Amino acid sequence: MQTQQKVVLSLGSNQGNRLENIENCIQLIHQKIGLVLRVSKLYETPSWGFESDAFYNCALVLHTSFSPEKILRKITSIEKELGRIREQSNTYQARIIDIDIVSIEQQIIASETLTVPHPQMQNRLFVLLPVQDLKLDWQHPILQKTIHEMVVTCEDTSDCKIVSDLVSPIKKFSVNKLNYIAIEGNIGAGKTTLATRISEDFNAKLVLERFADNPFLPKFYKDQNRYAFPLEMSFLADRYQQLSDDLSQFDLFKDFVVADYHIFKSLIFAKVTLQEDEFRLYKTLFDIIYKEMPKPDLYVYLYQNTDRLLKNIKKRGRSYEQEIPAEYLDKINKGYLDYIKSQTDLNVLVIDVSDFDFVKKQSDYLKILEAIQEKLDL
Repeated sequence: MQTQQKVVLSLGSNQGNRLENIENCIQLIHQKIGLVLRVSKLYETPSWGFESDAFYNCALVLHTSFSPEKILRKITSIEKELGRIREQSNTYQARIIDIDIVSIEQQIIASETLTVPHPQMQNRLFVLLPVQDLKLDWQHPILQKTIHEMVVTCEDTSDCKIVSDLVSPIKKFSVNKLNYIAIEGNIGAGKTTLATRISEDFNAKLVLERFADNPFLPKFYKDQNRYAFPLEMSFLADRYQQLSDDLSQFDLFKDFVVADYHIFKSLIFAKVTLQEDEFRLYKTLFDIIYKEMPKPDLYVYLYQNTDRLLKNIKKRGRSYEQEIPAEYLDKINKGYLDYIKSQTDLNVLVIDVSDFDFVKKQSDYLKILEAIQEKLDL
């Protein structure tokens, strides 16, 4: 699972409808590179280094797991989509849109195609003032200066005027108005990846299932009949203890919590794996525990067809999962869907992500957020 990083970009335009160019650019960055977390005010600044019309400038900070090289490629593609034509010249030129990478966390990059932090940022008020609006806890890794310190010492005396406010695309989502979301899915559906990403983007407390710590799991996949009951009992005990411990640390009336499982998954898996008499005993114990557990404000089930699940499982390469039969995954999917149909007091959202790749495609991730938002707006 790739970790997201905060990337700061500087945007400028001095041709055509400058405001429209900037706003369209922000939306394309949001749709293709990463969730735009904050946007600066819009500034009008004189052209820097050449005679031309004044620029509109702004800065934004986004979350993305793409590599610096891939970010650069996507930036070039967005500029081209907005109509920028790059000419072979060493001089500054007027342009419909210009996107520069200012910083990527504390990374220092010096390659043939990319230098990070931007080598001229400390000399340009039209970069520093918008970045200062973002209120980042960031220090230049080479100069060892904060943005404010660079603004104070900058020798650029250009007249940079605030034109207006700009709206960050993240404002359309009110996911963090909820207190507790549980994200569920079959084995390999991507629930942990999605829960982690939402927690990072919306500053939520994260609760992840400790699946790798269960000593019965590898044994179960080799001999299901023998190890099903101890596996399910140990999972139930661990989930109950973890959720009780983790959720007790948070104020579910104030904090925003995202979990990659809900305690009811224990019953779903147990119904598939256990013999009838074992399941009756298991359900008696489960019902006692379930009454004590807080219920999520929203229960999201990520549905994926079995073929896609098998591909995901093979791709992530956990040795003890490689022999999971398709029939077992079919039963788990059916168990979840049957459970969801039976729920009358749980706010449930089913999203079919069989054709999604919300790791590599930012647009697919946005589709999930939009589906959640539509559910909240009902």
